[in-house]
Amino acid sequence: MDARDFLPNDETIAAIRQEIARYEQERVSARRQVMWRLPLFLGLVLAAAVVLAIAFNRFADPHEQWTSTPHVLLYVIALALALFAWWRGVRPVAVLERSSRSRLLPAIFGFIDDLRYGKGITPESFDRLPREVVGDFARQSFDDVVSGRHDGFAFELYEAVLKEKTGSAELTGFRGVVVTFATERPFPGLLVATRKQEQVRSFFGGLFGKPLQEIPSGVAELDETYEFRTDNAAAEPLVRGRLARALRWLAETWPGEPARIALRGGDGFLLLPTAKNFFELPPVSQPLDYKVHVEPIITDMALLLATAALVRKVGSADEAAPAG
Repeated sequence: MDARDFLPNDETIAAIRQEIARYEQERVSARRQVMWRLPLFLGLVLAAAVVLAIAFNRFADPHEQWTSTPHVLLYVIALALALFAWWRGVRPVAVLERSSRSRLLPAIFGFIDDLRYGKGITPESFDRLPREVVGDFARQSFDDVVSGRHDGFAFELYEAVLKEKTGSAELTGFRGVVVTFATERPFPGLLVATRKQEQVRSFFGGLFGKPLQEIPSGVAELDETYEFRTDNAAAEPLVRGRLARALRWLAETWPGEPARIALRGGDGFLLLPTAKNFFELPPVSQPLDYKVHVEPIITDMALLLATAALVRKVGSADEAAPAG
């Protein structure tokens, strides 16, 4: 599976660059506005405070000048007005920064059809994520959520953090990227591949009904790292064939903590544990550069889609040759 097959064409890249150029014009304009708005607004507040303080001195006791009750009240009001002036002064940059992600990321992902982007929302497919592949958790949070279709390949991709409460402490059971997709052929049951000794082992005792059977892949390095569990013995050819090959490719492509995979019915789930923020954009204070900031995001998305596209082929054949 080649990630280059998922990269945008030249026409789409040109459109992305045009959107970046428009954003840059607005970013420069917003920063210029802040450069004159802040000194003006804060200067007006300071000047008014000084004039009023001098005026109060004419009526105050000589021993209480600058410390009388009217002066103290003036200082409090002046501080509040200064904070308000600061907020108004930086507003052009603040407004642009709040809207930059929801504006730029859909443009950057313009090569994805039917694109939908959200931030901090619950993904539509999250309720279908098998708990056997993530273990128990008490709290979940989400960052970027992207869904769409690429060359007929429909997906939902999101960054998630799942935490379990143990006494007074919280343990992070999963932090990373989840990609949900429709498999090429539905799998009749549940098949999960998880790292050995994950929290999910507590689920394999039949708490969800029929207990899950362990199936070795026959590949020594995989069986040392992974547990393959299913409620359908027909999964054995998949585990020993396509799934094993996909996991070996994943180990080379995504070094670090092993990926997790789940197949249930027509849904496939790829979980890549990582602390990396895949879709990070620079603050408004920095210029947005296509090569430095945008191209790595596009490359990461293409690699994520290529990886998911490989995994969705796992169940596309009834039998597969052993991976070893």
